[in-house]
Amino acid sequence: MHQYLFFVGDFPVRAYGLVISLSIMLATGVGYFLAKQDGRGAEKHLVDLGIYCGLAGLLGARLWDVFFFDWDYYSHHLTELFNVWQGGMAIQGGVFLGVLTGVFYCRHHKLDTLHMMDVLAPAIILGQALGRCANLLNGDAFGAPTGSSFGIVYPATTLAAHTYGSQPLWPAEIWEGQLDIVIFALLLIFRATVKHAKGQCFALYVMLYCAARFGLEFLRGDYAEKVLGFMTSGQTTSAIGFVIALICFIAAPKFTSLSTAQGPDGR
Repeated sequence: MHQYLFFVGDFPVRAYGLVISLSIMLATGVGYFLAKQDGRGAEKHLVDLGIYCGLAGLLGARLWDVFFFDWDYYSHHLTELFNVWQGGMAIQGGVFLGVLTGVFYCRHHKLDTLHMMDVLAPAIILGQALGRCANLLNGDAFGAPTGSSFGIVYPATTLAAHTYGSQPLWPAEIWEGQLDIVIFALLLIFRATVKHAKGQCFALYVMLYCAARFGLEFLRGDYAEKVLGFMTSGQTTSAIGFVIALICFIAAPKFTSLSTAQGPDGR
């Protein structure tokens, strides 16, 4: 685990920033492939979409964390508002603002918004999986103490070590990244083999991720405070997201046309 790759003078080049950048680029590349395979010509928009949605996702992830999770601290430390290397990027906010930006882009360019959301859902979750690698390298999004010799012991310079010292912690971010890869595969299988209505693949992505995140929140150690006395903030947003996505998944066939499973030519 290396927080710093090297220094340029006194300026540190952090593994966190590099891996986050790679996650955006690779997710954009996979999105390009999926859009090209789809055969509707939308791949010409993917580079712009990747840039706009990636930047919006980073901004949304940071602001969501600051205002929903850590406002008590940052309200008194406004100069640290964008010190993301200290920890503090909420994926829910990143997905929300990134997707919202993508919706505006698609509407502006007269693209089929729901269809594009379905096409790009696997690319989004792949980007999230790679983003969890960045969390591991940075020592944030960490788990709670395991109470045994099993777990990750983080270096002294990380937020995890500042919070729990040298106690072994649950590998929450590693398991989330692995589950994201499983969801990536499930979404590809769903799109390729199941006849579905527009919007259902994206709704399935939201449901699967929210279910995985809800369960993993029991192991998280960075945001352990309960909302309403029984769920963490991450579990609350996951539960709300799951219910909304489930309703959309069930209602989609009534309001949108069905898409056939894709063949080798993407049609």
